[in-house]
Amino acid sequence: MHKGPLTIVAVQTPLAYIAQRWTPSPKILRRAALSAVVMTIVIVVTGGAVRLTGSGLGCDTWPKCTDDSLFATPEQGLHGAIEFGNRMLTYVLSAAVGWAIVAVRAVKPRRRGLTRLAWVQFWIVMGNAVIGGITVWAGLNPWSVAGHFLLANALLTVATVTWVRTHEGDGAPRPRVPRPVRRLSWAIVGVSAVLITLGTTVTGSGKHAGDSSDVPRMPWDWSAAAHVHAIAAWVVCALAVAMWLVLRVVDAPDDTRARARDLLLVVLLQGVLGYVQYFTGVPELLVGAHMLGSSLMWIAVLRLALSLREREALPAPAAAPQDADALASA
Repeated sequence: MHKGPLTIVAVQTPLAYIAQRWTPSPKILRRAALSAVVMTIVIVVTGGAVRLTGSGLGCDTWPKCTDDSLFATPEQGLHGAIEFGNRMLTYVLSAAVGWAIVAVRAVKPRRRGLTRLAWVQFWIVMGNAVIGGITVWAGLNPWSVAGHFLLANALLTVATVTWVRTHEGDGAPRPRVPRPVRRLSWAIVGVSAVLITLGTTVTGSGKHAGDSSDVPRMPWDWSAAAHVHAIAAWVVCALAVAMWLVLRVVDAPDDTRARARDLLLVVLLQGVLGYVQYFTGVPELLVGAHMLGSSLMWIAVLRLALSLREREALPAPAAAPQDADALASA
């Protein structure tokens, strides 16, 4: 009996299967992207809580909590529960990033740039989980702790850009303000990144080592590091004031001026909080609030920079001939 030629059948990935059968509304897409931003802030703040409560080595090893148990044990007490709880929140963060990936992939027409941004979040989460494990193995080495925090801020950067891009089209960016103003915004981005990095040197040499045992510190005076950090904060504040004034002079769009106002308010509040915690002996609660403020400031910086240009939606692709015939016969 004669058999026909073998045919190759394309196998759909789970994401392609979902995208074929579901199209998220713009509101769902934006909420999915925002959930990744919110969970990134939560993981930063709760990671700070692990450190500030001395629970950094609450779980003895990684990926298990002890050599014999995946979960925290009663013998590890509150510190073990706090550290293990923070690890569990990583799964919630992964779920939020996964939801963003699914929603972005299912958008019609397909937005490949947005999809790539969502996948970058996934790989940063995976990479930071590994760095978190290395941090535990290294006994809370301050350099690996700093790297862990900075990579979390890299995730916050990509998540925020993804969220902002869900409100835009995929056309080429068009400036909304003159070039010198856009350069000023990138100066704010650069100095703010330096400010956040300098913050890790204050923490890495300061009082909150993350564990009650003798944990190594960065090899410089904590007070001197705090003063350098404060200088960078003043530079960011001056640039934020300049941006707020310049946007009024060039008659920038209202939403852009609102972003500059938001940044200025957050920077001022962060400055006040930073000085209060310095002169009150860096109490744990204020340090945690300062970490939250750091994330909010960075989001404000990014939103301001991205508001200085706009993207229109690309024209919808022309329907294929068979699609046109189908529409005509419908």
